[in-house]
Amino acid sequence: MRIVFMGTPDFAVPTLRALAAAGHEIVAAYSQPPRRAGRGKALTPSPVQAAAEALRVPVHTPLGLRDAEAQGAFAALEADVAVVAAYGLILPKPVLAAPRHGCLNVHGSLLPRWRGAAPIQRAILAGDAETGVGIMQMEAGLDTGPVRLEARTPIARKTAGELTAELAELGARLMVQVLADLEGHPPAPQPEDGITYASKIEKAEARIDWTVGALQVERHIRAFNPAPGAFFEHGGERIKLLAGEIAEGEGAPGTVLDAALTIACAEGALRPTLVQRAGRTALTPAELLRGFPIPPGTRL
Repeated sequence: MRIVFMGTPDFAVPTLRALAAAGHEIVAAYSQPPRRAGRGKALTPSPVQAAAEALRVPVHTPLGLRDAEAQGAFAALEADVAVVAAYGLILPKPVLAAPRHGCLNVHGSLLPRWRGAAPIQRAILAGDAETGVGIMQMEAGLDTGPVRLEARTPIARKTAGELTAELAELGARLMVQVLADLEGHPPAPQPEDGITYASKIEKAEARIDWTVGALQVERHIRAFNPAPGAFFEHGGERIKLLAGEIAEGEGAPGTVLDAALTIACAEGALRPTLVQRAGRTALTPAELLRGFPIPPGTRL
């Protein structure tokens, strides 16, 4: 097929590469404009832009798609289908209608649960037992379109990073499968029951609240790993908590209970297993405490 690909982060890259490997003609890739990143704040292309350029696919990085000129340029590509994966821009109706078979989206949840911007993190935070990925026929509403194919996976104790990578690969395989036989994968309307919305992750949400149960804190840590990173503060520093396990113990929420840095929650306790000071490498709690003491009895 003649495809326009639209995506921005790492999650979208496996689908782009899978489409190229399957022999489709990718006539253009659309991605968010380069952002300033790193200590030097240099303009850095998105993962999709970098991957597309490596495949010698022309890249477009418009700030928006609402003006007639941008929509005309998109329509002029005469695509059979647009494939969208975490692009980051709302597609107006003229863009949705331009490709012959419309726009297909790789969405990282089991719709209609977790429509919206952050389905993977919200599924972990909510304690969902499983999640998945679906190929959705896009329409004007927010992730309201019918689904052509989906696959499921248990969440278990996976981090958001691990689950994102898994769903990205799974979604790439599903997209190739759907495009190989569109008629064999007709769009099925989403159920009307069970709709939830996955709002965008705000950095302030990453602060750990010790006044909830240890089970919720452990989910919180996994949901914000790798970014933005769950954290607590001590000694004027922000300490990221990258991994932890539920432990026995009780005390006032936020109190350090022992020399292993076990921390009391409203119910139970949480023992960190991997921590990181700002601008430094990740350490075990024992390694951290050798140079940054947090004695038992400290209230975080």
